[in-house]
Amino acid sequence: MAGHDEELREFVQARYVDLLRVAFLLTGSAHAAEDLVQAALVKLMRRWHKVDDPLAYVRRIMVNQHISWWRRSRREVVTDTPSDRVVRDLAEGVVQREQLQSALRSLSPRTRAVVVLRYVVDLPEADVAAVLGCSVGTVKSQASRGLAKLRDVLQRSEGIVSNVHR
Repeated sequence: MAGHDEELREFVQARYVDLLRVAFLLTGSAHAAEDLVQAALVKLMRRWHKVDDPLAYVRRIMVNQHISWWRRSRREVVTDTPSDRVVRDLAEGVVQREQLQSALRSLSPRTRAVVVLRYVVDLPEADVAAVLGCSVGTVKSQASRGLAKLRDVLQRSEGIVSNVHR
C-alpha cells in the first residue's frame, strides 16, 4: 500500500500544474479550478490501484465533475466585456487572455471540454473521445462548432482571432 501512496504522490507532483491549467480553462475561475482538481484527485485516490491511465482518468473526472457542477448552478454570466479584474491599461496580453476566457465561457461545458482537451492540452481526437466517452466524430463536430463560435465571439470583441486555430 505504501508503494501506491508514493506513486500517487509522484503523479500529483508531476501533473498538478497541468491539471490546474486545464481546470482553469474549463471553469474560468482560479478558485473553481482548485476545487475541481482537488475533487478529481480525491476520486482518483480512491481508485488509484485500479486505474491503468491515471492522467486520462483524472481528466475525465474533471470534465464530468465540471459539467455536473455547471448543470447544478447555471450561474455563469457571459459578457462581451472583460471582467472587473482586468484593468484597461494592463498589457494587451492580459486583455487578450481575458477575451479568450470570456469566449471559452460562452461555450457549453462539453464543447469547452473538447476545445480545451484538443487544442490546449493537444490531445489527439481519439484521446479526447476516450476521455469524454463519445465518438471521434462527435469530437470533430464539437471542435468545429466550438472554434466557429470562438471566432465569432472574438471577432465581435475585436479580439485575437488570429490566435485561434483555423
